[in-house]
Amino acid sequence: MLKLLFAVSLVCASLTAQVTTQTNTFTDETNEKTSSSAPQSLNPIVQWNRALLVIVRTPGAQSPTVHPTRSFAIMHAAIYDAVNNIDRTHRPYLVRFAGVSRRASEAAAADTAAHAVLIALYPDFQTTLDKQLDQLLAEIPDGAHKNQGIKVGEMVADAILDARSGDGSTAQPPPFVFGNAPGDFQSTPPNFPKPHFTEWSRVTPFALEAANQFRPGPPRDLTSDTYANAFNEVKSLGIANSTTATADQALTGRFWNGAIQNYWNEITQTAVLAHKLSIPESARLFALLNLAFADDVIAFYDAKYTYNFWRPVTAIRAADTDNNPETVANPNWLPEVGKTTPDPSYPGAHAVISASGAFVLRKFFKQNQFDFNVTSEVLPGVERSFRSFSAAQEEATLSRIFAGVHFRSDLTTGKELGDDIGAFVFDHFLQPDDRDLRLNRDK
Repeated sequence: MLKLLFAVSLVCASLTAQVTTQTNTFTDETNEKTSSSAPQSLNPIVQWNRALLVIVRTPGAQSPTVHPTRSFAIMHAAIYDAVNNIDRTHRPYLVRFAGVSRRASEAAAADTAAHAVLIALYPDFQTTLDKQLDQLLAEIPDGAHKNQGIKVGEMVADAILDARSGDGSTAQPPPFVFGNAPGDFQSTPPNFPKPHFTEWSRVTPFALEAANQFRPGPPRDLTSDTYANAFNEVKSLGIANSTTATADQALTGRFWNGAIQNYWNEITQTAVLAHKLSIPESARLFALLNLAFADDVIAFYDAKYTYNFWRPVTAIRAADTDNNPETVANPNWLPEVGKTTPDPSYPGAHAVISASGAFVLRKFFKQNQFDFNVTSEVLPGVERSFRSFSAAQEEATLSRIFAGVHFRSDLTTGKELGDDIGAFVFDHFLQPDDRDLRLNRDK
């Protein structure tokens, strides 16, 4: 993070010089905040979040060696800094220009920043993205304020992209050698995939000081009662066509069996629209959320590939080797969802991301209670209803037991890691800028 801040400070110095020497494009004589754009048909931050979800859900669009949370974090950081350069009520993430008019169009800045980032990351989608940008900008009255917003968005996007250009995300994954001792991570049946994202812990975090900043301790010993209890729970509830799990538990396991960060971005869309958040509020919330998610992934891959703990399907089939009298092997056992994600079990990704997501939403809205529905990424037409962010977090987390892909101890530790990262991001980034708030009140 410190390297990024240093890199951007150099970029910003150059950009600030451009801004302050170009005519009066970003100069506002009264420096008053006025309504500079007509209301759009839908919150533009939500529009761009939805656009990126469409892209990452398109088969073949996302590089298999680049985690999609990086794209969400870059885009929403750029949107936030673009909007905040105009609103100026909070501290920047990385980019602050001098002399930006407070009458510039926040919507135009957000639209242009998002578009520029997505074009850079997904050039094959340029035609679709250009069309979306044109449609959104067409809703904003033409004029100097719109042009000012466009320029701010472009410059912020360039700075954020430049800062992340050397973050290690393009490095080739190192070869992975499976261990053969009890407890070691193994390629999982029935498809026996190669492990993925073995290099991701080396990517520069967006907010954390290091990937291992909150690294948890090791998983419980195979001979412990805690391990035996977790083993027998997932063995019984997570097996395909379980006779122990209820129909709703089995459905829950399948319902959440997609990219968990996508579910939480959609939950956030629902909350943003229900609370009628402004553009600056929406930009800040989505940035906090996705900065946390990006660092969640960097951190949990650090822990996963530090401990290399086996998945339930491997453990249950090889239970005769674990020296625990309370575990019994089933050599034909398969999980309810069929295939297991190709990475080590500890800690659980759904637990980490769901904890961070719920934490950020609770803190942002200063409440936990919120009625909302969630649709499944993998079960079209199926919805589940919740009365609070924590309720969705708990179900998404426990779903991994019913899916047959995680031990409860993976999830307990994952929740702690997600809480730590969510709290760190929320407490240290995008905070109110007391200096600018005072200046704004005085004008």
